[in-house]
Amino acid sequence: MAGFLETLRTQRWDDHRYYHHSRINQSLHFVSALSFLFSYVMLFKDPAVSALAGWLVAMTTRQTGHFFFEPKGYDQVNDASHEYKEEIKVGYNLQRKVVLLTIWALSPLSLYFNPTFFGLFAPAGSKTELIRQIGLIWLGLGVSGVVFRSVQLFLIKDVQTGLVWATKILTDPFHDIKLYHKAPLALLRGELIDPGIGDQWDDETAEELPRTS
Repeated sequence: MAGFLETLRTQRWDDHRYYHHSRINQSLHFVSALSFLFSYVMLFKDPAVSALAGWLVAMTTRQTGHFFFEPKGYDQVNDASHEYKEEIKVGYNLQRKVVLLTIWALSPLSLYFNPTFFGLFAPAGSKTELIRQIGLIWLGLGVSGVVFRSVQLFLIKDVQTGLVWATKILTDPFHDIKLYHKAPLALLRGELIDPGIGDQWDDETAEELPRTS
């Protein structure tokens, strides 16, 4: 268990220091995290609404931050190129995200060609029914995306790395709220890049520690 938690801490730290320099990106992650918490609650009440909120609000705000606002140049803080960071990314790097988001965007077309979605649905009788069916397809896609990458990590790295990554993904909304709740205020002050991005975050004490490079 100690090894699992240490690997989780390392993955979170690497994700933060490599991919969350921009205060705009951090702020969008804060919004995304709140939206994901709403989705988690709705998952037990209305899975279709949960998936619609998760993909249309939480995922779009999250990925908008990564694609459009996060610096892509040489990372002086971590002494790493953007290409290097993309190569060592444990989860979905930008290239893999493009594939996933393309599948997400095109997946509703499956109901045009197969209204029963391979026998899982009755043909939608209204726009509301159709939207709910799309939500359920997106829910399946979200689960499949986590499982698929986890299994990939089982094969190319080890089982613990895959399980830790899946745990990180599922708990990211809680962690992001703690990490980035001050980002919107910093952004309003005109701070576009986090000046403390080189400081390590300690999960247990919730204090910033000196950079360990």
